[in-house]
Amino acid sequence: MFGTNNLPRALTFYDDLMSVLSAKRLFGDDNFQVYGIHEPSFGITKPYNLKPATVGNGSMIALAAPSRAKVDATHAKALTLGGADEGAPGIRGGDGSDFYAAYFRDLDGNKFCVFKIGAAD
Repeated sequence: MFGTNNLPRALTFYDDLMSVLSAKRLFGDDNFQVYGIHEPSFGITKPYNLKPATVGNGSMIALAAPSRAKVDATHAKALTLGGADEGAPGIRGGDGSDFYAAYFRDLDGNKFCVFKIGAAD
């Protein structure tokens, strides 16, 4: 779960972004929404204590993608929607690694990794 200071703006961002990974809103209310495919995997919320949402130092959520092409598409969509680039798609982990990932920040500054482990598809 990540916090936001502008839930309507965040939901517009995530509705579009999560569709690239075939995820959608699963449940929520006026204060939060949870996204996933068959079960919850990510949520966006107004802070329960009503104080401003802040970005966690060292906090990041990683989302599994079904293919490297979906990693590329999700990263590109995040940037198109106004997110910030934190690392272009590519192999991470050195020689022989099959960890393919991209990094971005959402409109509130929360950091994400989208990844695929395994051979290129």
